[in-house]
Amino acid sequence: MKIEVIDVTKEFKNETILDSVSLNFESGKIYGLVGKNGCGKSVFLKMLCALYYPTKGKILIDGVDYIAKKSFPPKFGVLIEEPAFISDMNGFDNLKLLAKIQNIIDDSQIKKILELVNLKFGDKKKVGKYSLGMKQKLGIAQALMEDPDVILLDEPFNSVDEDTTEKLKKYLIDLKKQGKLIIIVTHIKDDLENIADEIYKVSNGKILRQTDNIDD
Repeated sequence: MKIEVIDVTKEFKNETILDSVSLNFESGKIYGLVGKNGCGKSVFLKMLCALYYPTKGKILIDGVDYIAKKSFPPKFGVLIEEPAFISDMNGFDNLKLLAKIQNIIDDSQIKKILELVNLKFGDKKKVGKYSLGMKQKLGIAQALMEDPDVILLDEPFNSVDEDTTEKLKKYLIDLKKQGKLIIIVTHIKDDLENIADEIYKVSNGKILRQTDNIDD
């Protein structure tokens, strides 16, 4: 799997959010994008999965322009911004409802992913009663549950307890070894410690690879 970002610019109402960005991402690596809140990290992820269209430039996934096709790329698992779920259903039922869209996993796989993020299988608590951390864990679970080839995670460890964070990091490293392409965006550089193969800084509309320590 290869993602090519070719001279991409994104503007909103004449404000340039991202300016002439060119990057390549490939399978078997974890990429980290670090930047302050509001710098365009989430916008970038939305363009990668064809939810936002570039003002200029193009994005190719294995040579295919899914934005031009107006189609969400296949085999993508995505967590962007705050996850949204049906508040009067429990976590398992929310994931089961989402799983029916593609119908490629069963209840046992949903149970497995809930256990990965330390959410109790069989818990009847409605999502509307979940804490912020529990909602975040459920969001991560939905991004991972269908064994995607490309995983895009926006501030995935926000409000997540340390034990679960470490467990997820080890899991993501295992997925990388299986050939997955993983992109994590965060405003906290420590989130990427001992996990990212390449780190980029998002600032002033640019996304540049970091070879030294990242300034706050």
